[in-house]
Parts: sequence; structure tokens; C-alpha cells
Amino acid sequence: MLRCRPGPCEMNRMPPVLNKFLRSNFATFLFVSVMASGCGGLQHQSNLIIPPGTQLENPLFVGLPDGEFVWNQIVDSVDDYFLIEREERMRQLGSVITEGRLYTLPTAGSTYFEPWLSDSSPGFEKAQSTLQSTRRQAFVRVTPNAEGYLIEVVVSKELEDLFQPEFSSVGGSVQRHDGSVERSSGGTRDDTSVSLGWIPLGRDHYLEQRILLDLQSRFTNAR
Repeated sequence: MLRCRPGPCEMNRMPPVLNKFLRSNFATFLFVSVMASGCGGLQHQSNLIIPPGTQLENPLFVGLPDGEFVWNQIVDSVDDYFLIEREERMRQLGSVITEGRLYTLPTAGSTYFEPWLSDSSPGFEKAQSTLQSTRRQAFVRVTPNAEGYLIEVVVSKELEDLFQPEFSSVGGSVQRHDGSVERSSGGTRDDTSVSLGWIPLGRDHYLEQRILLDLQSRFTNAR
């Protein structure tokens, strides 16, 4: 015979262990459900996917006479991915037009938990930035010539060099003699790892291509 107490019937009640597990992981299940349903509204319009077999020239030639328009489009495109540190615009000095240069600040690689950021390209780049501390920095050079402008985009990537994995407890109980004791200024224990600098990982060619593809579409539509 089925016995019921005042309240939900025991047959319809889930096991306590499963109930506790679902409660403790509700936020995770909710986040996964939202991500699985699609985040099209959160994705930036500059999150372009390079078509297979497409390889734009770098530097990219732009046959437009208006240098001010070309420069403003470059700034607007790069600003979608990085914070701009310094601009050296092209200037007319007599009969000579100087090169234009644009420098950005280092930007921490965006993770899978930041779908509204697009500096980390989908796939390996996004996964690496999620699991490890990476950063990117861009440099753009615009060279005028008789027929237009050559736009060179260079995106460098670096990996943070940590003394040990962050929040790692491996070897914490073993006395070490390979360096000075690190203490926080407040006198409390600091579980964050000490950064030893950044390791160059070369260039992020995929992001360079995405920026060039964005610029090409802007200049093509302007003609």
C-alpha cells in the first residue's frame, strides 16, 4: 500500500542525494541551457567566421583616395576587439604622406563565459583562453602609395608565466628553498600565484584575418 504523509506523496519525491545535487548545480544547469539555446543577441557583429580557403593579403591593399575615411574605419574596426592606446595618424608633409600607426593595449583573452567579447576566435583560441591566462595586442600600420593604401595588421599573443597554477595546493606542505617567501601586504595568506611575466606565442593569424575581412567589407560597401 502506498503511504502518503501530509504533503507530497513519497512516491513522487526524488532521492535526497539527487535533490541536493540538483539544488547545488542549478546555476550551472541554467547557464548551460542558455548557452545551448543560442547567444546570438550577445554576439558582436564583428565576430566574423573566415570562409574555408579564404586568405586575404596582409598588408591589404585599399584603393580609396580619402585617407581620413580609411583611418577612421580602421580605428572603428580595431576598437571592436581592443582598447586603443595610441594613434599616429597619416599626415601630409609637403608632397609626402607619412605612415599611420595604431597601437592597442594588451587585452586578456576572452573565455567561453564571455560570449559578448570576440578577441578570442572560436575553437582553439577560445578554449585556450578559457583554460589558461592569455593576452593579445594589436599593431596596425598604414602605408600610403600612389594608388591607395596598404594596411598591415599584426596581432601578437602571449601566455602568462606563473610560478605555479593558480589556487594550486600541490606541494603546499613541503618546505621549499628555491626562492624568497612571498607574503601579501595585509599579512594574510594569498592563494593567487605569482606572475613571472609573459611568454610570446607568436601571431594570431586568424584574428588578423578577421580584422582584415571586416575592413575589406567596409571598404567594398563604401565604393
